[in-house]
Amino acid sequence: MKLTSILFALTIAAPASAQVAFPCDWQARADSIVEPWEDHSATFADGAIRVALLDVAEPAAAAFYLLILHPPTDELAGRTCTVVGLDEGLGYAAMMFEELSAEYDPAVGLTFQIPAIIYLPEQSFQNSALVSITVNQSTGEVAVTQDLARE
Repeated sequence: MKLTSILFALTIAAPASAQVAFPCDWQARADSIVEPWEDHSATFADGAIRVALLDVAEPAAAAFYLLILHPPTDELAGRTCTVVGLDEGLGYAAMMFEELSAEYDPAVGLTFQIPAIIYLPEQSFQNSALVSITVNQSTGEVAVTQDLARE
């Protein structure tokens, strides 16, 4: 019985382990930036990187994404635009932007951490998570991981 419960819990948690960084698309609209902008966006690396919280409204249970503008720049000095979500069509139920932290390691890049809440109604799954996003300014690569809280 215990083994069945553990396997069931792992099966439910499996979809929640996904998280992605992808090029800006419909989520990155300016009207999706949570108001007031000055409270829900921040710059790092002497202004080279901007992070903003997005609320795309639907689906309401997974409407929050992070927008990241970062190097490298294009020929017109425009930054690369990346969105972070649970997947391309599904954000987080909440992201605590006021708790966003950043740490720089020259060997890795700039790493952001932000607490979030995952909600997957189809699986009756809700959990808090710590989302970590690393931006490599030279290559433009953005890597995302998340650690689920034990709830």
